Amino acid sequence: MQILRTSEELARARGELRGSVALVPTMGALHEGHMSLVAEARKRAGNVVASLFVNPAQFGQGEDFGRYPRRGEQDAQMLADAGCDCLWAPSVDDIYPDGFSTTVSVAAVSRRWEGAARPGHFDGVATVVAKLLLSVRPDVALFGEKDFQQLAVIRRMVGDLNIPVEIVGAPTVREDDGLAMSSRNAYLSPDERERAVALPRALTAARGAILGGTAVEDALADARSELASAGFSRLDYFALVDAATLEPIDRPDGDMRLIAAAVIGTTRLIDNIAV
Repeated sequence: MQILRTSEELARARGELRGSVALVPTMGALHEGHMSLVAEARKRAGNVVASLFVNPAQFGQGEDFGRYPRRGEQDAQMLADAGCDCLWAPSVDDIYPDGFSTTVSVAAVSRRWEGAARPGHFDGVATVVAKLLLSVRPDVALFGEKDFQQLAVIRRMVGDLNIPVEIVGAPTVREDDGLAMSSRNAYLSPDERERAVALPRALTAARGAILGGTAVEDALADARSELASAGFSRLDYFALVDAATLEPIDRPDGDMRLIAAAVIGTTRLIDNIAV
């Protein structure tokens, strides 16, 4: 596996690749969820490029940019073992050189939920993903469904800007007890980790209740109460939304998602399930 540190090295390596290319963007601290994206990428293209970049533009003031897990050597070995052809691990200065002044902003689909809880977050995501796509020029790029709103934002951006790439959303990979795999799970204490499973359980219970005929408002209220009882100190949102627009809905209709973001201890977790 080639490890590329600069845009110039990436451009040379990209020019030497023959056949189709899949991109797996990551911020490192890799786990089985990321590896599932690499495995799917190998099925879809002859060459797999992974990126590793902790993007400062998508972290707000007081968020965890400084302490976000960084395990570059371990991550590189995992990607090599998984069959990646190239790893692009640029510096912040390479992605955002002096004088950089462009921001990509995706309206509508980004304004609620994560967009409201983390102002500016999706501008940072859209900007860096646009740079990754334009630099690597993949035929297909893979993202996990755990960040469901992020996936919707990226799809909207790619469609609006006519970027010639297929965006693939891969199913969330979970621990044996149902907790969605996340790099931020490393922040959880043993007690918090045990109680964190209340989040996927609340989502599953709410889905069952809604499909069983319980009023949406009542099912959501029960879920919020369950999370409070489990020790979550803050609930940014727990909502039933249209899977395409992410607008909230108050009665079952078509393709839907239950989405949630909640804080336990010092760790903010997000999750979602299809309804």
